[in-house]
Amino acid sequence: MAWYKDELLYMAKDLGYRLLPAFNTTTGVPYPRVNLRHGIGKDRKEKDTCTACAGSMLLEFSALSRLTGDPIFEDKAQHVMHTLWGKRQRSSNLVGTVINIHTGDWVRRDSGVGAGIDSYYEYLLKGYILLGDDGYYERFSTHYDAIMTYINKGPNFIDVHMHRPQSKSRNFMDALFAFWPGLQVLFGDIGPAIKTHEMLYQVTQRHKFLPEAFTPEYDVYWGQHPLRPEFVESTYFLYKATNDPHYLEVGKDVMDSLQKYARVPCGFAGIKDVRTGSHEDRMDSFVLAETFKYLFLLFSEPQDLVLPIDDYLFTTEAHLLPLTLANYKVNSTTTHMASHFSPSKDSPPTNSERSCPSHEFHFPSGKLYSAAVRNSLPSLQSTSCPTSNKETEISNKPSKPRLKASEFVPGNSEHMHQLGKMGIQLVTLDDGRVQLMHSASKAETPADAEEGMKFMQEIIEITKTQQAENVDYHPRVVQIISPDLLRNIVLAAGPAQFGADLDGSKKQAILGSLVQANPFHGCTELARILEKLGALGVIITDNNESSSSDTSATFAMSGDGTDDVNIGSCSCSTRKERFLV
Repeated sequence: MAWYKDELLYMAKDLGYRLLPAFNTTTGVPYPRVNLRHGIGKDRKEKDTCTACAGSMLLEFSALSRLTGDPIFEDKAQHVMHTLWGKRQRSSNLVGTVINIHTGDWVRRDSGVGAGIDSYYEYLLKGYILLGDDGYYERFSTHYDAIMTYINKGPNFIDVHMHRPQSKSRNFMDALFAFWPGLQVLFGDIGPAIKTHEMLYQVTQRHKFLPEAFTPEYDVYWGQHPLRPEFVESTYFLYKATNDPHYLEVGKDVMDSLQKYARVPCGFAGIKDVRTGSHEDRMDSFVLAETFKYLFLLFSEPQDLVLPIDDYLFTTEAHLLPLTLANYKVNSTTTHMASHFSPSKDSPPTNSERSCPSHEFHFPSGKLYSAAVRNSLPSLQSTSCPTSNKETEISNKPSKPRLKASEFVPGNSEHMHQLGKMGIQLVTLDDGRVQLMHSASKAETPADAEEGMKFMQEIIEITKTQQAENVDYHPRVVQIISPDLLRNIVLAAGPAQFGADLDGSKKQAILGSLVQANPFHGCTELARILEKLGALGVIITDNNESSSSDTSATFAMSGDGTDDVNIGSCSCSTRKERFLV
């Protein structure tokens, strides 16, 4: 293209400079967002970012440095990768999901290969492939061994605690981890890739699409499906590796489902819930940039492509970077780089000792090998969403109003009974945290399963709202001051999501005499009633006789959606109650 004078390259360089203020943190790990005109303001409240967010710039920033000759972009991205590697848990070689950009401390220590971490691992391996740096290969290999030791369970991948990898941190798998078989293909570990992909394919056959999250029993956990590309991406790479026509059939099934269930007059709509087939009023950009691109490549013949696709590397967003970037000198000034995008025929041969294993060399039987691996997996048997064996007729009798997420109180026996009817369980994790799990097959009726799905959606929306508002409910304390005691007693207490915020400062502390309510064991609008009676604050004890803050995590008491309570409230466990009454 003789007419092209690097206009796009200059714009990319300008954009790169506008992104650099995000790296002005103590650790060098960037802010998750930056204003392209004003940079980072003085009052920025963000202090955390996900591992994948920070670790997914190496390819793009390195390409920008090598095409412009300015090393600053690659230096910044490399520093982030070094920092994340240095923050791994040394005993397990796993990393967490969310990190503090100022201190380098882990905020969330969950470790997996899905949401929040996925492309960090991807860019370690692809950083080696594109840049030729052995260090990235060694780091990925170390992480890979840890992942296959602690997180991989047969074809499944279940998140664990990075510091206690024998303990699960959640009881579901998210759809983003479907990229992993494709990455295993690049790494040369074909057998496990085939097994995991086959499991994912059976899940898609069961639910028509891959749910946003699903349980180890392959039931729906979150029913959304925004037409994500990760499963199609892995299908494409496995077909490239094995030449097995099975993966063409998989791609055809995906296309048929898109055409039948996602096609709308103005495009393709995301699926709101795979169980009902309802649509979202949105079509994400990755549907065109990735999902359809991988489908096109899956069915294309070499002569259909305008580029020698094997001479390029895909970024995590399915953009193409030429493998010849490794030959560019970072410290040189580059001009008119467009003419050099095609790989050079004079490039030196690849050293086999520094290359990932050849699929054709290790698996000359190709399609026969992949079929044998697939056939070794048990079938999920059911090819549709599971339904209850109980009565499926919906009663015409007026039913009790469904429990709202904003009204839910953990431990309330009536609330727990309603959750059980809807197929929702409250699971206590090893670290004391609690987690809600929804399984449609455990609901009493299909109608109850639908109500359970709505309840879970409300919980998700409440969580999103709290995160957007930076709501952080820290534990509170109750201090008993009495001349009869040799020392003051301080009890751990749970906060309330209503009333005054008792943040622990002198300004917000409540000091007063302790009065026992009569009747003592009641369950009503306690804070609202006691405020009308003149109380300064309320301490509510748990109705669970065996509860203790020493053995389980405190939780925040929820409100009822109104803001007419002004006094402060907190909760104490039953075993601490004896100090108060």
